[in-house]
Amino acid sequence: MALAKYSRALLKLSGEALRGDKTFGVDWNVVRYAARQVKAAHDLGVDIAMVVGGGNIWRGQEAEAKGMDRATADYAGMLATVINALTLQDALEKEGVVTRTQTAVNIQAVAEPYIRRRAIRHLEKGRVVIFAGGTGNPYMTTDTAAALRAIEIGAQILLMAKNKVDGVYDADPNKVAGAKRFVRLDYMEVINRRLEVVDSTALSLCMDNQLPIIVFDLFEEDGVARILKGEPLGTLIGSSQPTSV
Repeated sequence: MALAKYSRALLKLSGEALRGDKTFGVDWNVVRYAARQVKAAHDLGVDIAMVVGGGNIWRGQEAEAKGMDRATADYAGMLATVINALTLQDALEKEGVVTRTQTAVNIQAVAEPYIRRRAIRHLEKGRVVIFAGGTGNPYMTTDTAAALRAIEIGAQILLMAKNKVDGVYDADPNKVAGAKRFVRLDYMEVINRRLEVVDSTALSLCMDNQLPIIVFDLFEEDGVARILKGEPLGTLIGSSQPTSV
């Protein structure tokens, strides 16, 4: 543990990150790459939990726009996160990392139900825990699930992995030349600037519980382990003043 700045962390992976350059589904090279990233962090002795999205398979808001009932569409999205979680679980175990998936919706044939104390016990035993099914409630994003679970398990940091975006910018860097990347941001600054990086419910949860967030590029080599060792990658959101590069 001398190598690590944090003893327990939660990593949020979007479904879009698992999609890689594909338009739909899973890029197996990305899944294996993510598993290696998590293993490198786990090898530091850090307790690692994960929340995974489902946007590479299903997006509830898009289904609602096509006329589907929003709550039903969101429940379908929860099932998509279970597919991604099981995919990651398999990849991690092929890397030699003992992994447990817990779901907020009850699917006992393939995963454990979410039980906070059991999740903490898994972490104490050196297992990676993947939380699937969001919060189990419609109208709630997996960002909110990540913030909630991180607080529940006593994580010291919430890592938000993005797809080839290395932090928080003052404008979309893919559309605006000269967009500035922030090194640090205060929670309220993110809200006031309307920076669409974490949904407002998740951000409020983190602010109320003083849980710092680091937004970084999943494809930064060994990025997860480097952050956990204290290297300043990405953008830190917490109780600090905004600073741009």
